Amino acid sequence: MWYNYLKIIKHMKIRKNIMQSGQTRLQYAWHSQDGQVSRAILVMAGAVLVIAVIVFIAISIVNSKKPANTPPQDTTTNNEPPKPIYDATVGDIYFKILSSLDMGNILVDARPQYTITTTDRFIKVAISAQNKGKMAIGMGSWDLGNIIDSDGRVYVSITAKAYNFLPKPDLCGASMKPEFTPTTCVRIYEVSKASRGMKVEIINKTAGGAPALLDLKLP
Repeated sequence: MWYNYLKIIKHMKIRKNIMQSGQTRLQYAWHSQDGQVSRAILVMAGAVLVIAVIVFIAISIVNSKKPANTPPQDTTTNNEPPKPIYDATVGDIYFKILSSLDMGNILVDARPQYTITTTDRFIKVAISAQNKGKMAIGMGSWDLGNIIDSDGRVYVSITAKAYNFLPKPDLCGASMKPEFTPTTCVRIYEVSKASRGMKVEIINKTAGGAPALLDLKLP
């Protein structure tokens, strides 16, 4: 009887050991699987991070190659020519274009020996000049200068040659008192038929500097 009892106890210990061994193996298996899952998650997270970095770098490179945004430019061009200037103040003298006439290629005098001709044309220019200052302006301090066309060609007045066709007395450069009636100055020029966009110089020697330019009322 005792023998059988001992056998039963021994058998129960063996079963207990087997069960404990099985539980240990099962726990080890679970721990092993948890470790593998953790490693897999870390690997996937690392791969996602690398891909995100690569995508970010690629987008940055593409954006850097794009031209900077600039406001749209106005492609319309202003073809309107500048407005002509027919009057100007130089120093204390106010100048104004009175007339500019194309007189053709011949100036006829009642005395045939004084008739003059040209192969191109004569231009007659008249301006007014007025002293707007406080002091009188001396004789010879102002005048009409050359005619200059749009191509830069320069034409001087032919005062001596066209003397008989100019008003008497010649008031160009006459002395002027402050705010007196404007003085008229007339000059005649020999100009090419090809000249366009002509301007005339107005000179005030007391003001210094380069002459100013007024547009002629001619094509």
